[in-house]
Amino acid sequence: MNQHYRDNRKIDPTRGENLGDGSPNDGDRIEIGPTELAFREWAAAGLELPNLEAMREHRLRRLVDHINARDYGALVVFDPLNIRYATDSTNMQLWNTHNPFRALIVCANGHMCLWDYKNSPFLSAFNPLVKEVRSGADFFYFDRGDAAGAVAEKWAGEVRDLVMEHGGGNMRLAVDKILLHGSKALEKLGFSLEEGEELTEKARSIKGPDEIKAMRCASNACEAAVQAMEDFARAECPSGRISEDDVWAVLHAENIRRGGEWIETRLLSSGPRTNPWFQECGPRKVQNNEIISFDTDLIGSYGICVDISRSWWIGDQKPPAEMVYAMQHAHEHIMTNMAMLKPGVMIKELTMNGHVLDEKYQAQKYGCKMHGVGLCDEWPLVVYPDKHTEGAYDYPLESGMVLCVEAAVGEVGGDFSIKLEDQVLITEDGHENLTTYPFDAGLMGVG
Repeated sequence: MNQHYRDNRKIDPTRGENLGDGSPNDGDRIEIGPTELAFREWAAAGLELPNLEAMREHRLRRLVDHINARDYGALVVFDPLNIRYATDSTNMQLWNTHNPFRALIVCANGHMCLWDYKNSPFLSAFNPLVKEVRSGADFFYFDRGDAAGAVAEKWAGEVRDLVMEHGGGNMRLAVDKILLHGSKALEKLGFSLEEGEELTEKARSIKGPDEIKAMRCASNACEAAVQAMEDFARAECPSGRISEDDVWAVLHAENIRRGGEWIETRLLSSGPRTNPWFQECGPRKVQNNEIISFDTDLIGSYGICVDISRSWWIGDQKPPAEMVYAMQHAHEHIMTNMAMLKPGVMIKELTMNGHVLDEKYQAQKYGCKMHGVGLCDEWPLVVYPDKHTEGAYDYPLESGMVLCVEAAVGEVGGDFSIKLEDQVLITEDGHENLTTYPFDAGLMGVG
């Protein structure tokens, strides 16, 4: 029989059966992964690819260690990002956020069983750490109607059997984001339900070596997508015919072209719509000599979140002096606060110290100084002093954490807001800014 190229096509035939990250050198692979474009750009940038097998093993080990440290029999998760962390598999992620058909149990001995959509049990087959795949965790009302409770009880019985076999019979169960039918069914069987979200957030907060490599690659891909968006905005927006949506669509497209996944918000606005911050992009036409501010909130290559923000002045004139001052002030804010980052510093110290915004910017400052990031915005959160709650974050930073350092600078009733944000790795002796994207020269007063 003739063998056609189309039946055994390779992303890059020179690489052999596997790519540098260990994934199949095959355009037909099951898992979502980087594209040819991304791999070319990473090679040109001299980036080292992650070993995905090692990354998956690290994540499972983190979860199992945290399960046993708390004396739980198992962890049961419904949050799609927690399932992604444990299994590295996806299935209609956004749909699953409001129709929770997937669930995962990680037992104290490391045994993982995934309940997936009944028509797609193969989507985690690439990961041998997932030992079982079943269906039947879909006890939301749309799918099961008035029989949802019975479905939940059957599922809970399966959980009990798995805990008996792989969790030492320990009935203390960590759970996240479970529907009411499910929690009632587990409690009916005698389980003590504990806080699973605390466990997963702590486990996810320390990135392993291969997760950091994956984040470097994702950051590079995100910045390439942002550059394409900036090029488009500078070329087209001065005409007055291009909408905010048109600009934002470039970031989406370029993210997908590199194997990224989705963008969690629509936080791009222009001109007076930048103030107050948090208006999402719409049909407004960007005008010549206006500001564009945005926050990527981007879930990119390898499912890694790259959360950076920039403000651009678009036009043939210089920006107003008050806008340049606000930009310089915002830049000083994130750089001064970033300088505090190192292992051992307490989160409360970060809250109480650092750069203080001018009084005129206080009312509309951002919701936090910094926040963790990994597969999405994650623990921990560093708030401003006026939002501090005693006892909420009595923890030190550790090497391997990644934090996004934020600034939103705009006056109440003003006609613009500056939005800046960089993504920063905590290293053994300090920190490393993973974000290399430049700040707008005109707004910084040097262009």
